[in-house]
Amino acid sequence: MAKPSLTLVQTFYHLAKQGSFSAASRELNLSYQSVANHIRKLEQILDSKLIVSEQGAKRVSLTPKGAILFGILNPELDIMLERIKTLIDKQKAFIRIGVPQGFFLHMFPNIISQFRAKYPDYELSFYERDTALSDLVKNGDVDVLISEQYFGDPILTQRLLGSYNLSLVYPASWGAIKPQDDVAKWMKGRPFITHEPGQTLRNIALDFIKLKGIDITSPISVSSSTSVKRCIEQGFGFGILPSWTVHSNDTDVLSIGLVDLVSVQVYFGVASFLQNNPAVRHLYEMCSAEFSRAVEL
Repeated sequence: MAKPSLTLVQTFYHLAKQGSFSAASRELNLSYQSVANHIRKLEQILDSKLIVSEQGAKRVSLTPKGAILFGILNPELDIMLERIKTLIDKQKAFIRIGVPQGFFLHMFPNIISQFRAKYPDYELSFYERDTALSDLVKNGDVDVLISEQYFGDPILTQRLLGSYNLSLVYPASWGAIKPQDDVAKWMKGRPFITHEPGQTLRNIALDFIKLKGIDITSPISVSSSTSVKRCIEQGFGFGILPSWTVHSNDTDVLSIGLVDLVSVQVYFGVASFLQNNPAVRHLYEMCSAEFSRAVEL
């Protein structure tokens, strides 16, 4: 039994996306007749009518089976073709990883070391971002991502890596908060350091502070948990950070756990067509182990 070629599938995809033979032929740089021949051939192979084009009509519509096929292909086909192009250009295996900068600095040195020991020929390209992760996913610019957001995108399979708790972190020079102190009263009037707008941890922190009835007027915003902690070490203010960012050997900061804040979930996402790739599966296992180790410290 004949199988549909990538050329036929790509032609159908662009016809369904563009809505007309003329637009699809321009997009693919094919003649009108070639596009029509490709669609007819694909329908013969699948033994199904995929499109409906009335005499004299400029646009086409999809049959129920055509709509199902387009739903399977859209938008993942564009992403796969772009990745194939990049692979050919690079002529080597690679993985593009989107990860917040704080996670990269705290966890990925060990992960990279272990991964390169098993897959030395892979190129790893990191996008150390948070607010841009959503666009990177939608545009197919990343193969793997670590994020506190669940995107619910069909082109991305996300698995829970685990969760972590948050702590109030402040300069050691301010002196320890006493157990009997009211944290909300303690926060009032003190300078606040947080993540840049759009980041998950910023939203959680500001919601928590607002619920405590505290008005933060001019916070200092920086790009990562590492940068927030650095500002706190310099005495610029307090922040709300993942508990794993503060270690027992830290001398410039103090912290207390915020038990009334829900834990933050962290997800490992992978482009759906790569979820069975052995290197990606190995990367997930290392990220899971390293995340568990960091959270337990």
